[in-house]
Amino acid sequence: MQPTDDSALLRQYAEYHSDEAFATLVTRHVNLVYSVALRHVGNPHNAEEITQAVFVILAKKAAQLHHARALSSWLFQATRLTATNFVRSETRRHRREEEVQMQSILNESGSEVWPRIAPWLDTAVAGLREKDRQAIVLRFYEGRNLREVGLALGASEGAAEKRVNRALEKLRKFFTKRGVSSTTAIIAGAISANSVQAAPVALAKAVTAVALAKGAAASGSILILVKGALKLMAWAKAQTAIVIGTAVLLAAGTTTVVVKDLAKSEAAIATEKLSPEDAYLAAGVFLSGKEPPALMVRTTHFPGNHGMYCYETGKFAFAAGRNVEFTGLLTVAYHFRPARMILPPDVPTTNFDFLATLPDCPNETFQEAIKNTLGWTAHTEMRETNVLLLKVKIADVPGLQTGVTTSQGHRSTCGGDVYHATNMPISDLREFLEDNIFRQPVIDQTGLTNKYDIILDWQAAHYPSIDYDSLKKVLLEQLGLELVPARKRIEMLVVEQAKK
Repeated sequence: MQPTDDSALLRQYAEYHSDEAFATLVTRHVNLVYSVALRHVGNPHNAEEITQAVFVILAKKAAQLHHARALSSWLFQATRLTATNFVRSETRRHRREEEVQMQSILNESGSEVWPRIAPWLDTAVAGLREKDRQAIVLRFYEGRNLREVGLALGASEGAAEKRVNRALEKLRKFFTKRGVSSTTAIIAGAISANSVQAAPVALAKAVTAVALAKGAAASGSILILVKGALKLMAWAKAQTAIVIGTAVLLAAGTTTVVVKDLAKSEAAIATEKLSPEDAYLAAGVFLSGKEPPALMVRTTHFPGNHGMYCYETGKFAFAAGRNVEFTGLLTVAYHFRPARMILPPDVPTTNFDFLATLPDCPNETFQEAIKNTLGWTAHTEMRETNVLLLKVKIADVPGLQTGVTTSQGHRSTCGGDVYHATNMPISDLREFLEDNIFRQPVIDQTGLTNKYDIILDWQAAHYPSIDYDSLKKVLLEQLGLELVPARKRIEMLVVEQAKK
C-alpha cells in the first residue's frame, strides 16, 4: 500500500534540499512516468529521456508543488506535455488508421481491449476534468484503494467511488466513439493491469542524479525536452481563456472572421488579456475540434514559437499554425509540399499565424483568405523538374525491418541527425527525405508496400563531414535504398501575386 506523503517529501526536498526525499519520490513514481512516456513515443530510449526531463522539471518546481495532494496526477500531465512536445511531428493519418482498426472490435475482454485503447488512453484521461483525472490516475495507474483516493482528493471513500465511476463512464464513451464498445469494468481492469510498466532497473538512479543537478548533467536532448515542456506549462493560464472564449463564441453561434496584420512580441502578448484566437495559439496550437468557428490569417504574434497542427480529410475540420513560414500556409491551403512549389523571388519572408476552425472548411475558403489578406494565390501546372527517384538497390538490408508492432505508428527525428519510424509505410520516409533533407521532389519507385520499423542514423559521431552525398551513402548502407537524380514532369504549385 503506497503512503500518501508526497507533499511532505516535496517539502523536505524544497526546504531542506533532501536528496533522499527526492530519490524516494523518483522511485515511487518513475514507473508511472516512464509508462506514459513509452506509450507516447514507442521507443524505450526516448521514454527514458522524457522521464529524466519530467523529474528535472519536478526538481525545478518542487517549491511550488509541495502542497500538492495528488502529485501523480501532476506528473501524468507533465509527462504527457513533454512527450507531446517530443512527437508533435506525428501525423493525422496514423490516427485514422487506428480508428479503422478499432471499429472492427466490439465487446472484447480486458486483455483484448487493451491493445485497442492503449494508443488513446492518455489522450482520453488528459481530456477529463482535473478531479476526474486525479481519481483515475490514483485508482488505476497507482492502484490505490478508494479510501486512499478519497484522502488524496480531500473527499470521503463514497465520494471517491462516485467520482471514479463517473470518470470511467466518460472514458467508456470516449472509446465507444472510436469503435471500442466495452464496459466500464473491463476498461478499468485493462487500465489497472496494463497502464504502468516497470521502468528499466537503472533508470531511477540515473533520473535522480540528473534531476538533483537541475539538469546540469543532462544531455542536450534532455535539456531540449525540459525547455519545450516548461514553455508549454508556462501557457497553462491561457487554458482558462480558451474555455471561456469557446463558451462565449459557441453561445453566439456565429462565424467569426478575423484578419490581422499587426506584429507583436511574445512578451507583449503575455502581458495582455488574450483573445480566444491568441489563447488557442498560445496554448500550443493543439486543438480539440470543439473550438468556435473562426478564420484568421495574420503576421505572427509569436516570433519565438513555431508550431502547426492540421486535421485534414480533403476539407480540414480545423487547422492552426503559429510563426509559420509562407510556404507553410500554402501547404495547408493547397496540399502541396514546399519542394513542389514554384515561388517567385518576392514572396513574403515574414512568418504568419493562422487559425481555421470552420466545420468542413473547403480548402478554397482558406485559399481565398490568403488571397484577400496577403495578396497571393496559386495554381497547379505540369512542369518538368529535377527529382530524386527512391529505389531499392540492395534487398533485405537489416535496417529496413517489416514492422512488428500493431500499435499506432509514429515518426520522430532526434537532434536533426536520426530518423526513427515505427510501423510506417515507405511513403513516410519519402516525405521525410523530400521535406527535411533534400528539399527536392522525391518519387517512390521502391515497390515496397509493407510497413517498416526504421532507424536511419547519420549522427556526426559516425559521419563527421556529412553532406547530401554522404546522406545518400547512409541511405544505401543502412536501408539498401538509393536516390537516383532524374528529370520528371510532375504536378507543381505555381505561386503568384493576385491580380488587383
